[in-house]
Amino acid sequence: MRSVSLAALCLALLAGQEKPKPGVDKVALETYIRHLLAVIPEVQVKIDDPKPSPVPNLEQVDVHFIYGARTQDETFYVTKDGHRIIRGYIYDLAQNPFKEDLDKLKTSLSPSFGAAGAPVVLVLFSDFECPNCKEEAKTLRQNLPVAFPKDVRVYFKDFPIEQIHPWAKPAAMAGQCVFRENPASFWQFHDWIYEHQSEITPDNLKAKVLEFAQTVKDLDGMQLGRCIDSKATEADVDASIAQGKSLKIDATPTMFLNGRRLIGNYPWQNLQQIINGELNYQKTAKNAGEKCCELKIPNPLDK
Repeated sequence: MRSVSLAALCLALLAGQEKPKPGVDKVALETYIRHLLAVIPEVQVKIDDPKPSPVPNLEQVDVHFIYGARTQDETFYVTKDGHRIIRGYIYDLAQNPFKEDLDKLKTSLSPSFGAAGAPVVLVLFSDFECPNCKEEAKTLRQNLPVAFPKDVRVYFKDFPIEQIHPWAKPAAMAGQCVFRENPASFWQFHDWIYEHQSEITPDNLKAKVLEFAQTVKDLDGMQLGRCIDSKATEADVDASIAQGKSLKIDATPTMFLNGRRLIGNYPWQNLQQIINGELNYQKTAKNAGEKCCELKIPNPLDK
């Protein structure tokens, strides 16, 4: 009688136990992703714990690729049984397709040019030591005010890539010093530093910037020098870098045109087509989620 009761108790306990939940096998997932993306052994792969995703029965898994001081992030979606993964983006047709990035973009107290309240807003993350940024800056500064004087406003955000550009961050801090002293002079600094990019080194940066200040009547060289020496604007630049990292930026220039991510140096004819397409879309769309953002050949996104 006792043995029967004991067996019944064991069965009851087993029945009450929850079955182990299937989960993400991080080791297997890393192996699969390394093969999928041809990740070299020198790159470290860090996989976050799964978290809820916008879609039922899918979990979001953020994956970080680390190579020295460089990082790159990707998002995967994994089925609850851990057997299938989806790489890419999830869109809600009822919302702007770029909402996630738009929510992270903050432009207050950032240098800007163009018409206030313009229907197209372009947020540019750039690096003063980057050659491609120099070319993109020239494209924007020469063409936008002429072609779209009332339709586009540009905001500048610092994203110096220190690992490969040794004077980029000090230059960004100097630019913010100029902006603090006289916002209108920032764009003179912006144009000047790209024009003289090949002449600047980590050692002569401050001297060159102070030479520039002597040519601008609304800048006090002594005040600018104190700002540079005290690194008074480093927190401003760090905040801009942090914003760029939250947007998973890993290259410059990177632009967000009404939230649409554009990476690299876009030729003017391509950028012009994208802006015109955005302006035409806004004339007919009641909200950003009503229609699909269809691009037909020729495609301006194909550089």
